[in-house]
Formats: sequence, C-alpha cells, structure tokens
Amino acid sequence: MKFSDLRRRAISLSLLGLFLVLLGASALTISAAGRYHLLKKVALPSAPRGEDYFDYITVDSEARRVYISHGTEVQVLDADNYTVVGKVTGMKRCHGIALVKEIGKGFITDGEAQEVVIFDLATLKVTGKVKTNQPDTDSIIYDPASKHIFTFNGDSHTATVIDPVKQTVVKNLDLVGGVEYPVADEKGMVYDNNKEKNDVVVIDSRDNTIKARWPVAPAGQPVAMDMDRKTRRLFSAGREPKMLVLMDADNGKVLQSFPIKDGADAVSFDPETALVFVSTEEGILHIFHEDTPNKLSVVQDVKTEYGAKTMGFDAKTHNVFMATTKFGPKPAPTAQEPDPDPPVIPGNFHLLVYGY
Repeated sequence: MKFSDLRRRAISLSLLGLFLVLLGASALTISAAGRYHLLKKVALPSAPRGEDYFDYITVDSEARRVYISHGTEVQVLDADNYTVVGKVTGMKRCHGIALVKEIGKGFITDGEAQEVVIFDLATLKVTGKVKTNQPDTDSIIYDPASKHIFTFNGDSHTATVIDPVKQTVVKNLDLVGGVEYPVADEKGMVYDNNKEKNDVVVIDSRDNTIKARWPVAPAGQPVAMDMDRKTRRLFSAGREPKMLVLMDADNGKVLQSFPIKDGADAVSFDPETALVFVSTEEGILHIFHEDTPNKLSVVQDVKTEYGAKTMGFDAKTHNVFMATTKFGPKPAPTAQEPDPDPPVIPGNFHLLVYGY
C-alpha cells in the first residue's frame, strides 16, 4: 500500500472517530431532551420538632451524596439508592450547603443563628462555626478562584466573605437590596441576583468589590441562577415578572427571555447536554436547551409537585433532585396577607428524583 493511501485511510479514520464522538454527544442531548420523568419518590424523616421547613439541595456527584437542608438539620442521602446515610444536626434553621473538598469540609448557613456551621465531609460531625452576625444568612457558595466562601444574607442585604481554612470572616460586603442565589465563574467573578433592585450584582472575588450591576428586565425579582462557564452565559430566573433570562456574563446584555411558572427558586445547567433546568414552587420543572451561546429553545415542561422549588443536579447521572411536602388548603386572603401560603401538613417531607 502506498504512503498516500495510508495517509488517506488514517485521515478517514480520524474523521470517522470525530463524527462518532459528535454523534454520541448529540445522541445524549437528544435522549435527554423531552424525556425527563419521575424516577423515584422517596419519603424522608421529619426534622426534629416535626418542622418541615426545607431549602437548598447540594449534590456531590463524585462522592455520590445528596445534601438536603431540612429545618434544624441537613439530611445526607446516597445519590444512587436514595437512602439516608447521615445527618448534620444542631442548627436553628439551615439553608444552603457548600462543599470545599480540598480541605474535606462542608459549610451550612444557619439563618436564625446568623452563622455558618462547618462539618467534616467524611464523618458529618460539626467541627466549627463562623459568626456572620447578619440576619437571614441564606445562600452559600465556594469560589475556587479566591478560595473563599460567600454567604448571601437576604434581609441584611449583604454578602459575607469567609476564609474556609482560617474559619474567619474576611469582609461583609453591602449589596444594597435583597440578595438571593449566586454563581461563581471560577475565574474571579461572582454574580448574585438582587430581587429588590431587579438586577445582577457583579462581584470581583479577588478584592471583594462590586464591579457592575446589570438589569434583568424583562424578568423581575430574580432569585435563581446558574451559568455555562464555557460560553460565559448566565441563566437568571425571576418571580415577578416570571421570566428566565439568558445573559452575557461579560457585559450583562440580556439575549433572550422566556415566561416561566410562579415561584422559581433554582436553576441548574448541565454542560454535557446543554440543558437548563428551572424548578418552580407552582410545580413545573422547565427544561430548555442552549442551542448556541445566544439562543435557548424550550424542550419540556415537567409536572412535579407543589412546593418543589429547590433543586440539585447530579452531573454523573443527569438526574434532578427536588424536595417538597404536602400542603393543606390555601387560606383565604386578608388585608395583612393578600397571598397566603398553604399550611404544611407535618410528616410528609419527601424527595423527588427526575431523569430520563
């Protein structure tokens, strides 16, 4: 066989291999799109005192753990068989969970105690606490660029920057308005929704200063966020007007918007399938696909359950975890409470697992 023939065959095989890789990625996206459904409904134990308040869910896809905040404790589940493997206890009312795996520690916001509780990832034992002294210490993330923990304190209108190694507060940053869920680009910028100012606050995590504020219109009261770090796109979901917006993470330009159901509280992005998930209190899981950096398309609206507004995403299985409970009839509106929430029926807390 001539050298030129060998070369042509090698090129053909290389192109075939590339085609098969692209075909595989495309098949994964197609198989995921439009096929999400309930895989499992898992009853979970009531928190101490029977409290069924619940908030954020964090998934450790590598360690196969799901962390669910639930009243005074965080329940830890096996991500594959959904059994409870342990708990982090002793809090007043917990909210968010951030994991710093390089030091083997987890960090939980305890809003009523105005502190961050530190626990060992291996044993789940509490090893320390850091006082923020900020009312409503709520959402929390770890920023790998600065190697700092950031808590976002809703009623305080602040972000608390914490050194996770020294376990000390570095700074309380005034964000002017009701802060909500953030995301880090892992290159030195942290973005946070501000539901009172209807904008995204851009924080330089290297010097902990505000660099910009970007309006989210036509959305309003933005609360939930995630990011495609490769294309540098933010996905921000608001409650009034109820919209998901696609935003450029470098200049704040809103590129696209979509109507969503009431009570959005979490957004997750799957970089492998380019799917964007938005969970809502109303009981709809919206699924979009990032066709290009400037274009999303609607894939599926999945009926879930009322109250299933917080969400965790498993990068290994592509499953989505949501938690909720049962509720009684909604009370009649009053002058003091024109839109009252339905009462929780204790003892019915459960996990919903969706996949394809």
